[in-house]
Amino acid sequence: MAATTRFRVIRDPLWDTIRLDSTAIRIIDTAAFQRLRYIRQLGLAHLVYPGATHTRFDHALGVYHLAQTALRFLRERGRIPSEVWEGEKLVPYAALLHDIGHYAFSHALEELEPERIPGSHEAMSARFFESPELREALEPLGPDAGDRIYGLIRGTERLPLRGLVSGSLDLDKMEYLRRDARFCGVPYGEVDVDRLLQGLVLLPDPESGEYEVGVHEKAVASLESLLFAKYQMFRNVYWHHGVRAATALYKRIVEEAVKEGLVKPPDLIGPTDEELLYEIGRRAGLLQTEGAERIVTRWLPALRNRRLPKRALELTAADLAEVRMPAWIGSDSAEKRRIEDDLARDLALEPGEVVVDYPAKEAMFGLNLLLERRNGSVARVGARGLPGVIDLPTVAEGLYRTARVLRVFTFRRREMSPSQFFKAVAG
Repeated sequence: MAATTRFRVIRDPLWDTIRLDSTAIRIIDTAAFQRLRYIRQLGLAHLVYPGATHTRFDHALGVYHLAQTALRFLRERGRIPSEVWEGEKLVPYAALLHDIGHYAFSHALEELEPERIPGSHEAMSARFFESPELREALEPLGPDAGDRIYGLIRGTERLPLRGLVSGSLDLDKMEYLRRDARFCGVPYGEVDVDRLLQGLVLLPDPESGEYEVGVHEKAVASLESLLFAKYQMFRNVYWHHGVRAATALYKRIVEEAVKEGLVKPPDLIGPTDEELLYEIGRRAGLLQTEGAERIVTRWLPALRNRRLPKRALELTAADLAEVRMPAWIGSDSAEKRRIEDDLARDLALEPGEVVVDYPAKEAMFGLNLLLERRNGSVARVGARGLPGVIDLPTVAEGLYRTARVLRVFTFRRREMSPSQFFKAVAG
């Protein structure tokens, strides 16, 4: 059989059968893609949900499969100008490669201060697209295929079909919600993906006339199910206190490793989960400093043996209703670390052994897409939804607020009163 016509079939627990074409096979067989087998999709969530050992490799295959399916449904609808299909052949491979730049343990390191990491995982994809092996795999798609696929992943390639890869209705969200829920053993991510895919349409923007991927009004209920599933998964899985405790410990290990010079930010690009932890431990064992000693003798063993930080304080949305929180509290910064270390001193702990965790996901219900009404008209749905048609975003602020919980984690068991915390924050 000629190389250009060969294919491979993979059995997947979520989508049953995934059929890979010859280009997809070449991509998957590169070292850059095989690395994704060793990057856990949910970072350290397996320490709370034992089944959550699925990987970015599994997820990427699933998104590729959904891209092929979505393109087939869109083609079957017909009545679309031929120029709208520009770049169609690149979309499945952009879907396949959309997570190629992920750090070890997925998203956790992207929460660190900008000075500690080289950039977002989308930005880091550029390094992998420079790989001669991956460039060779993409050659049959054209000399500029790698650059255009990278542009689709970053959201800078202005193709009508770009919304399948990057946008509020992208296939990545449909895939990860279903897969994460399945492997965590929870019911929250059951999105009606089939109905959503069948409801996809290519629509002209009423203002610019340019075509985009949108959704028919018949599939609005399925779209709302996706938004609500996202909220439920963040509240119950991604922001579970045990998951956040493990993430806090891992981030602190890497932060301290960068601070001590054990690794430089560019060193974080490329290692798999276990490679990064091993290398930090190896280098820390060679350095005679207090920070290195904490990493190698206490923090790394604590992570490996699941001796996670404890909750000294937990404040829900009700507890924070009348409190004005400082801007720095939702992200890592030098100011936040200073206050954390002040709290550590007050609690008779060492520097780095208190973490204030208040995760943020402001675009949890973000929408920006075209909707085809039953009467044939086209409307743009923004962040507030469309009254009477898609109303979930109108209650987004309240749902988002209830999903967020402020926690103070300590590496050894301590207790902290709200007044003690607020006094430290007020400074």
